Amino acid sequence: MKLLIISGRSGSGKSTALNMLEDSGYYCIDNLPASLLPAFIQRISHEQQELPRVAVSIDARNIPDDLKKVPDILRNLQESSLNPEVIFLDASSPVLIRRFSESRRRHPLTTDSIGLREAINKERELLEPIATLAGLSIDTSSMSVHQLRELVRSRILERKNASLSVMFESFGFKNGVPVDADLVFDARCLPNPYWDASLRHLTGKDAAVVSFLSSHPDVEAMLTDITQYLQRWLPSYEASNRSYMTVAIGCTGGQHRSVYLCERLYGEFSDKISNLQLLHRELSRPATGKVQHD
Repeated sequence: MKLLIISGRSGSGKSTALNMLEDSGYYCIDNLPASLLPAFIQRISHEQQELPRVAVSIDARNIPDDLKKVPDILRNLQESSLNPEVIFLDASSPVLIRRFSESRRRHPLTTDSIGLREAINKERELLEPIATLAGLSIDTSSMSVHQLRELVRSRILERKNASLSVMFESFGFKNGVPVDADLVFDARCLPNPYWDASLRHLTGKDAAVVSFLSSHPDVEAMLTDITQYLQRWLPSYEASNRSYMTVAIGCTGGQHRSVYLCERLYGEFSDKISNLQLLHRELSRPATGKVQHD
């Protein structure tokens, strides 16, 4: 049986992810009390009840003491030969505040004495024991509902067998480092096409920018160094039972250098890694559409 634990702060898109999994054949339960997880697994593991794919959402609506027990509960499940995967969704606090304000929905932790901002910060503390266990963290701050569903499809549903799923993600440091990054490489020291007026409006996917960057030895040297590092160490990450790995490459704006390097790396590893994805964070920021609340 494949078991996914879905968690994250309210408004981060957990319902969207869970609905996507349910539509794809997972048996899904929303907001299961964490203390009941072992009994639930035992119940469905009986021969006549066994389900091949199960996703359980555990969030801050749980009893606080139960949330503290989640690491021990999952450890015990691992020792019983079941290897649950933890998927944690989140977004920046300002984004979560905006989503709740726009939807006018009540945050589950707000009271007469606890406002929205305080509730969102408190929720982070309550879920910290689960967040630290996440094999895959997803930052939905700049995602639309459709982009989140596509990410769930590509990273989770289409993951072949049990091999390591790797994503190359380009980003702009001016918008912050991706919270889901496992490895971060800084390309801001490389020649910047932005200072060429004819290239400024283009991206690292356009031929003129590709020609500009590929002509600089420093760019090719960094690409070679990153490639060799990943070839050396990705097998070790996989051997340590890692299920997901996000390799993030950043430049100032996330438009040129980081995009170019991620495109090249994706091409380099496409025939070596069966579960490989590519994301350009700044290029995919939606103009409209927001992740639904949960």
